Amino acid sequence: MTIKKTVTLERSRHRNEAVILIRFDYDEVLKERIRRIPGARWSATKRAWYVPDSPKAENLLRQALSGQALIKPAGPCSRGAPHYRLRANPELMTRFRDYLKGKRFSAATIQIYSYFVKDFLGFLDIKSPAGIKNRDVEHYVEQVFVPRGYGISTHRQFIGAIKHFSACFDECCIDEPSLHYPKKDRKLPLVLSEDEIVRIILATRNLKHRAIISLLYAAGLRLGELLNLQLCDIDSDRKQLFIRCGKGRKDRYVILAESYLPLLRNYLATYRPQTWLVEGRPGQRYSASSVRSILHRSCRMAGINKDVTPHTLRHSFATHLPEQGVDIRYIQELPGHSRPETTMIYTHVKRQDLIRLKSPLDHLAEKMQKALDKEQEKLRLSR
Repeated sequence: MTIKKTVTLERSRHRNEAVILIRFDYDEVLKERIRRIPGARWSATKRAWYVPDSPKAENLLRQALSGQALIKPAGPCSRGAPHYRLRANPELMTRFRDYLKGKRFSAATIQIYSYFVKDFLGFLDIKSPAGIKNRDVEHYVEQVFVPRGYGISTHRQFIGAIKHFSACFDECCIDEPSLHYPKKDRKLPLVLSEDEIVRIILATRNLKHRAIISLLYAAGLRLGELLNLQLCDIDSDRKQLFIRCGKGRKDRYVILAESYLPLLRNYLATYRPQTWLVEGRPGQRYSASSVRSILHRSCRMAGINKDVTPHTLRHSFATHLPEQGVDIRYIQELPGHSRPETTMIYTHVKRQDLIRLKSPLDHLAEKMQKALDKEQEKLRLSR
C-alpha cells in the first residue's frame, strides 16, 4: 500500500498579494504536478510553492493533487487575520487612486497605498468615508495589523496611506496630526565578507547568472535598477552605467568595474539581449523572482546559510567601500542615497573599526597573563 504525501495549504501574503502557500516534504512527482498549475510559482523567501489566493487557483491546485496527496485545507490567513479588500467600494478606490496619481506617486506606492486603504475600508465594511475617526484606524491596527505580524515599516506605510486618504476625502473625520507613527526599527544590514562574495560568484556557473550577481555587487545596484538597465545605459569606454529613474525618480551614474568588462562582453556575445541588459524572453525584462532564486541557489552551492537577498549585495558593496578607504561623500553618491544618515549606517558595520576595538575582557586577560608571567619568573629566579 502506497502512503500518500501530505500537502498543507496556507494562506499568506507575498509581494503585497494574497497567495496560497503549498508546503510538503520534497517529492519530485508532486513538484512537477504543482509546477504545471497555471500561476504556480516558487518563492525563495517563503521557501514554498504558491498560487494566487482565488477559488479558481485553489480548485486547479486540488485537481492537480487529487489522488496524489492528502490535502490539509487552507484556513484563514496564516498571520492571524483575514483580508477584507474585496468589500471596498470600487468607485471610492478609483477616486483615491486618481488622487495618488495626481500627486505623482510611483506605481509601486499607489499599489501599496490602495491595498491598505481597500483592506481598511473592507474591515470597517462601509461604502463612504464619512464618519471615519482615528479610533477606527487604531481598531484596525489592533485587530488586523498586529495579528498578521506586520512589521514597523509596513505599519508606517499604512499610516501614510490613511493620511493621504483623509486628505482626499473632506468628509473623512480623521485628525491627521494625531495619527501615531511607530518609531522606525534601527537594524543594521546583513553584510557579507569579501570572501563570501567571491564564493558566491565562483559557485554561480551559468554565465548569465554570474553576470547578474556580479553586477549587483560591483555597482551596488538595487534589484529594480538592474532589471531596468538597457543596453544603451552601458558606457564601457568611461566605465559607467547610467541608472535612469532610480528610487525617488533620480538619475545617476555608477561605476562599471574594469574587472567586470570581460564577463560583460562574454555575456553580451553569448546571449545577445535586444533591449534590456538582462532579458528573459527576447525583448522582455528578467523577473525579480528569477534573480532571487538564482542568488538563493548560488548561496546554497557556496555553503552560505545566511538569509541573503539581492539587497544584501548592495549593503555589502556600500560597506566594503569605506573599509577600502573611500570617502563617505562618494559612497553617498554611488548607491544614490538621498541623505547622509542613510549612508552613515554602513560606518557601523565596518570590519576594520571593530577589529581595532578591544573587549574589556581582552584587557583583563592580558593583565592576568602578565601577572602569571611575573609569578613564573619569580619561581625560576628562586630556583
